[in-house]
Amino acid sequence: MKNQLFLSTIFFFVLVTNTKAQTFHSVEIDTVLKDKISIRAISIVADKIYFAGDKSKVGFIRLSKQNNNINQAIVTDTIPYEYRSLANNGKNFFALSIGNPVRLYKFSNDLADKTLVYQENHEKVFYDSMQFWNEKEGIAIGDPTADCLSVIITRDGGNHWAKISCDNLPKVVDGEAAFAASNTNIVLKGNSVWIVSGGKKSRVFHSDDKGKSWQVYETPIVQGESMTGIFTADFYNKNIGFIAGGDYEKPTQNFQNKAITNDGGKTWRLIGENTGFGYASCVQFVPKSKGKGIVSVGASGLQYSSDGGHTWQQFLSDPTLYTIRFLDSDTAFAAGKNKIIKIEFKR
Repeated sequence: MKNQLFLSTIFFFVLVTNTKAQTFHSVEIDTVLKDKISIRAISIVADKIYFAGDKSKVGFIRLSKQNNNINQAIVTDTIPYEYRSLANNGKNFFALSIGNPVRLYKFSNDLADKTLVYQENHEKVFYDSMQFWNEKEGIAIGDPTADCLSVIITRDGGNHWAKISCDNLPKVVDGEAAFAASNTNIVLKGNSVWIVSGGKKSRVFHSDDKGKSWQVYETPIVQGESMTGIFTADFYNKNIGFIAGGDYEKPTQNFQNKAITNDGGKTWRLIGENTGFGYASCVQFVPKSKGKGIVSVGASGLQYSSDGGHTWQQFLSDPTLYTIRFLDSDTAFAAGKNKIIKIEFKR
């Protein structure tokens, strides 16, 4: 009996310790970039944080343990356009502009070389997000120019991109599109891709064969108006996913703006109703949190959940952070209006 009691005590202690180890209590921040730029897309690759923004600017910050800001490179163009999507396939950096005409550039990782690899001219063209599955295969999505979302795919490392015909994509309803809020309209896991929409309809489009065939799933996120719907998504693994957004014109409205799935996006249920953040531009799972740790940035600042989205805690009130990515399970970088910051989460 004593041995059993002792073992039970040890088990309880380990359980509580592990639970606490996954819970953050505060943050410390350090500004690593200040510039006159609106940044909605960042990517962490090795020791660099790549970013893309307005005023035709792309760049990177090189980091090390000794010095947060070793050096930085910023490239601009004489033609004024805005980047809200970027991706890196390991060999090259890609930046995609939003409006007509759309321009997709391939850069060398040091940004010294630049090549136009895709251009699209259309009065309705507007691209929102871009990601790579691997070194060869990548995908970008945008608003409809016909009766489907715009989807372009590369199979040769980004040298050539082809737009998928609407005959091979699910149809959208009039007024359904996507939001270029944080480069998180697309999520990739394995061969799968999830794309989220908003506006008159707010749905999840899924392909498990890298964009060759598609299914579409309904969501309970607020929808029906031009600025409502899903603005951001993330998947912890192929089953556990989280979507968020809300009503951009009612930024404090914190219901019908968050939902989770445990079956790979087929079904979604609302969570955290009337609590936590309102409008969100970006959500991300905390690495190694078993799908329980989630952070969001948007109109309600930086918020954190340790229980899979049921309850939330505000760590920063800054509403000008638009996008966030994790370097490891305790460190993230967030970007927005005129800055990139480093965030250390404290347990």
